[in-house]
Amino acid sequence: MKIAVAQIEPVTGDIPRNIQQHLAVIELAASEEVDVLIFPELSLTGYEPTLAARLAIDVNDSLLDDFFRISQDRQITVGVGVPTRHPEGVRISMVVFQPGKSRHIYSKRYLHPDEEPFFVKGPEDNGIIGEGIRMALAICYETSVPAHIEQAHKHRARIYLASVAKFQHGIVRAQARLSEIARDYSMTVLMSNAIGSADGGVCAGMSAIWNEEGALLGQMDETQEGFLAVNTDTGEVWRRAL
Repeated sequence: MKIAVAQIEPVTGDIPRNIQQHLAVIELAASEEVDVLIFPELSLTGYEPTLAARLAIDVNDSLLDDFFRISQDRQITVGVGVPTRHPEGVRISMVVFQPGKSRHIYSKRYLHPDEEPFFVKGPEDNGIIGEGIRMALAICYETSVPAHIEQAHKHRARIYLASVAKFQHGIVRAQARLSEIARDYSMTVLMSNAIGSADGGVCAGMSAIWNEEGALLGQMDETQEGFLAVNTDTGEVWRRAL
C-alpha cells in the first residue's frame, strides 16, 4: 500500500481556493498510484480558531462533493481538515473519502486547552479506517494523549496518521513524540503539517514518516508544497513538489 501525507500552505478562510489546491495535490498523488492521502489539521480553512465559527460547514456540505468524486474516480482515500458545525458547537474534523463508501467524519476528541474556547470535543470514535491494513487517525494535540494511541493500539492499527498544525516552536517536540509512538507501538507513523501563517504564528512544515523502529524515513522542508509517501510493502519513500 502507498500512503502519503500532504504539505500545503492554505489561504486563510478561502475554502474554494484551498479546495482547488487540495485537488491538485490529490491528482499528483493519484498519478503515482497513492492509495491514501491525508492533509493537515483544518487544511481547508487554515488553522484559525478565532475564525472557525464563521468558516465552519456542515459535514454533508456540497462544497466537499469534489473530494467524493475524485476519491471514486481515482480510487484514492483522502482525508481533509475542516471545522464542522454541530448543535453543541464547532468541531475540528477530518472528512475522509474512501472509494465505494460514504464520507466518514472523524472529529478531534482531545482538545488543547487553548482550543476549548472555540471548539467542542468530537464523539467517541476509534478513528480507524482501512480494512486490510488498519490505520488510526489523529489530529494534532491527540498525539500527545496516551489514551489516544492506546486505543489505536487496542484496535490493532498498524499505521498512525497524524494531521497537525505545528508551529516552529513545537515541531521538534512533535517529531520526538511521533518517533516514540512508532517505536513503542511498532507502527508506521506519518505526520502531515502545513506551512505558512496560521493563528498568529507560522506552521513549520517538515511533514515526515517514521518506520516501526521509530527511525525517520523521510521528511519535507519548511517551505515546499506537495506530498511525502511510503510504500508499506517495499519501504520506499519519496516526495513530490506541487
